[in-house]
Amino acid sequence: MKKIIVFLFIALNLITQAQEKDWVLTTGKVEAYTGIVAANGRIGILPEDIPFQTKSIILNNVYEKESELGVSRIISGMNFANLDIFIDGEKITEQNVSDWKQSLNMKMAAFETSFTFKDKAKITYSIYALRNIQYAGYIDIKVLPLKNIKIKATGKISTPEEFIKPLSTFRILKDNEVTMPILQTVAKSKFGKHTIGTSATFVWHAINSGREEQRPHLTHDIVSNYENHLSFEKELKKNETYEFAWTGAECSTQDFEDPQTESERFVIFNLLTPRNDLIDQHKKLWDDLWQGDIIIEGDVQSQLDVRLALYHLYAFSRGDSNLSISPMGLSSQNYNGHIFWDTELWMFPPLLMLNQDIARSLVNYRSDRINKAKEKAINFGYKGAMFPWESDDTGEEATPAWALTGTFEHHITADVAIAFWNYYRVTQNKEWLITRGYPMLKEIADYWVSRSVLNADGSYSIKNVVGANEFAPNVDDNAFTNGSAITALKFATEAAMEVGEIPNPEWGNLASKIKIHKFPDGTTMEHSKYAGEIIKQADVNLLSYPLNVISDEETIKKDLKYYEPKLADEGPAMGQSVFAVLYAKLGNAKEAYRLFKRSYEPNKRPPFGALAEAATSNNPYFATGAGGMLQVVLFGFGGLDITNDGIVQKNAILPKEWKSLTLKGIGPERKTFVITE
Repeated sequence: MKKIIVFLFIALNLITQAQEKDWVLTTGKVEAYTGIVAANGRIGILPEDIPFQTKSIILNNVYEKESELGVSRIISGMNFANLDIFIDGEKITEQNVSDWKQSLNMKMAAFETSFTFKDKAKITYSIYALRNIQYAGYIDIKVLPLKNIKIKATGKISTPEEFIKPLSTFRILKDNEVTMPILQTVAKSKFGKHTIGTSATFVWHAINSGREEQRPHLTHDIVSNYENHLSFEKELKKNETYEFAWTGAECSTQDFEDPQTESERFVIFNLLTPRNDLIDQHKKLWDDLWQGDIIIEGDVQSQLDVRLALYHLYAFSRGDSNLSISPMGLSSQNYNGHIFWDTELWMFPPLLMLNQDIARSLVNYRSDRINKAKEKAINFGYKGAMFPWESDDTGEEATPAWALTGTFEHHITADVAIAFWNYYRVTQNKEWLITRGYPMLKEIADYWVSRSVLNADGSYSIKNVVGANEFAPNVDDNAFTNGSAITALKFATEAAMEVGEIPNPEWGNLASKIKIHKFPDGTTMEHSKYAGEIIKQADVNLLSYPLNVISDEETIKKDLKYYEPKLADEGPAMGQSVFAVLYAKLGNAKEAYRLFKRSYEPNKRPPFGALAEAATSNNPYFATGAGGMLQVVLFGFGGLDITNDGIVQKNAILPKEWKSLTLKGIGPERKTFVITE
């Protein structure tokens, strides 16, 4: 009987290890380091490879002008996630630790760091951007003394220098016998648009946190108005584990009338909620997210790469927010945190397959800003709704004026319409279609009617645009712009009939007559004057996938053969993803797998594999590229397709490098699709 128990234990342990290797990314000390963000759709916390240090905290949908004459930029908020830890009077630094290890557990969305400080202590801490308390972070710390030691912990709120009028305080709030120590800083953003309130405190797990007499003595130190510190000291005995946490919350006037007080309430909630309850709620919400998952058997590295991509799309979004995702998510201020076509065309389709709640938030973000899009159309002499190339909280154009994309990259408006109709096709949410979906599709179709120009031969052109291939500005009849407009017009017609309206006959007439230019051999031209130049994006090939404007196999192959060699090395990763999907749909698993790997492997940055935008850049995490590689798996190898009958599977194909592919939690019915050899 004892042998059976031992064998059973070994088997369970092996299963646990096997599962962990598919979910956990781990590194030791490295020279080149790109961090991986812990995020919950509201805040993003970016750790560093220095003990107890984080690089930044990004606040979703909170914008301030980047400069006095500049456009908006997402705010890098006050950093409440840094601590200084001293043992026997010596500060822990990267120079005096050993056995350094950092891990991202994607399943639990926990970022863990562990190390040994000299011969005195083993320390582990985990960073959570709490999914349940969406404006808060939580750093859970465990110290194992290797001898008797004295520890000093200092939690900090560090305010960026560009903030104005910071007020740093420490107060002990009290209700009956419950006391609540609150470190706090309140300040104005760079030009005074927002008030930001940040609160933080220590949590001691082994005692009743509300009993002041049981706590270590707290010392408050305002180093400056921009540096607010709270400390305690404790003598620890050898081999007696000591556990505590540091928790902070950050709120702004973008979301709250009184961000100062709200930040206090979140911290008090975390202080007085037992740790296991708080973290278990966070884990449960991530378990719910992972009901939509991709499982690859036989290729651990591909499994980790795909999971990391999906982890980031989940971490950067929420189903309850009606917010969208910027190209770099909540990892940095790159691209100013603005919303582009990246969401609708690249990130939205995988999320639509795997999590319709998040998908609804992404489309509702646009619906909430339709009035600004209608104003923009009027301002430029058009009808309907015209969406900005870069969008922020206002819904107005947020692209820097010097960038031609902001004035001329108009396919974004069609991309929005395509996402809207696909959301309805998957969810069949008729009420949403009536209240949000069709009103949007109608306005966008009217825009394209007013935007198109009649030619002498009866065809229509869309002139003076920047297409997906941004290397060719101010061209006529860009292939993807025209193809996306055709698709949006057709979808508007279908949506009208679905809600019992009579579609505008101009929509269908225009959709059938918009020009797509061809070379003499039938290869699709990137625009009316295209002569074989290097391209930034797989512009033409998007007409085959996802638009299906070009569906005959001969033309698809011609376009693939012609444009793949023309894709620039410095172009973003998604072009290779499009090629990979198309080869998979053509039944060529070898080419599809080659291009799948090429779509992201050159862009991976050590030590965790964060994606940069291009092989030649270093601006992770590129959520757009994650969306592209996930589309290869779902719509290429997995054979999924969005139709008026919902999600169907057509011609799935498996690379020889994989034993099986399982797509779990697909669509509202949470279906599972398994592709095997």
